This record gives sequence, C-alpha cells and structure tokens, in this order.
Amino acid sequence: MARKESITIQMISDTAFEMTREEGFANVTARKVAAKAGCSTQPIFRVYKNMEELWTAVYERAIGFFQDYYSLYPRIGKTPFSNLGMAYIAFAREESHLFELLFLAQSAGDTARVNKKSMYELLNGSEGNVVHEITLAKEAGCANPSDLFMKMWIYIHGAACMSLTGDYDLTDRETLMMLEDFYKRYGNEA
Repeated sequence: MARKESITIQMISDTAFEMTREEGFANVTARKVAAKAGCSTQPIFRVYKNMEELWTAVYERAIGFFQDYYSLYPRIGKTPFSNLGMAYIAFAREESHLFELLFLAQSAGDTARVNKKSMYELLNGSEGNVVHEITLAKEAGCANPSDLFMKMWIYIHGAACMSLTGDYDLTDRETLMMLEDFYKRYGNEA
C-alpha cells in the first residue's frame, strides 16, 4: 500500500502566502516554508520544480487577494478615483507586506525572479477598475481624466507609502475629504 502524502501543494502554497503576509516575501525560503509547514524541503520540490515557481504562485495569489480586497471595499466616495484611492491606502495599512510585494518592487526582495505586473495592470485588474474611474470622470465633465488620475495617484501612492512607515495619521473620513477636494479642485483643469 502506497504511503499517503500528508503535505499537499495547497498546504505549501497556504504556508508561503501566510508567511508573505506576516513576514514579507523575502522571508519565503524553502527552509523557512518547510519549517513552518512541519516538513522537510523535499515536499516543496516535489510539487514545485524550483523556488521561482513557488514565488510566482505566491505573487499571483497576492494579486487575487488585492483584487478581492478592492472589490469588497465599501464604496463611500462620491467622486471618481476616491474609492480606488481609499482601498489602496487601506490595503497598504492593513496588508503592508502584500502591498510591498505588489506595489514596491525594490523592497520586495526576490521579486526580480517573478514576472511582475505594472502598477497600472494591478490597479486596473481584470475588471477594468481604472478605466471605469476614468470613464466616470469623463462623464462628469473632466477634460482630461487620465491626467487627473495620474496627479491624484501620486498623492494616493504617497499616502499609502506613508502609512507603511506610520507617518500617515489621517482618518478615513479625512482622507476621503482630501481625495474629493483634490478631484473637485483639479478636475476641470486636467
């Protein structure tokens, strides 16, 4: 009778993903994953041909996690780009290691071995999030919504990065008011 495999690809994937969330992507090594999963490195390399394959699986799972996070984030803003910005800043605050992996390539360690997507691709997602917001801005009379998005995104990304260092202390309400004010102030100029 064949021995039942107790360590599955799902267990390894779950372990590596949770390690990324808790400790950061750079800490996902074969030895550390094996120790956390309670096995040797052998099961890891039985289901993944190398660490790059496991890292890619973790990266793809992080993308799906962000897309789910955004789709479930409450829509409280009334102006284009505000809900996308609010979700992005909250994601940085709540999931700092996943944010670093997805949106801060240089600080993500071994991501050079992963075929990373651009920030725009990640934000737009499979649902066309950015395109949808640009369309809303255009319908609301914004002369150049793509330009406005770029200007707003510099602020939004900066706020998200500040939240990683603990330097961003605005409440969600204050953040939303700033995003909506920015849109109202520059929406007709863009």
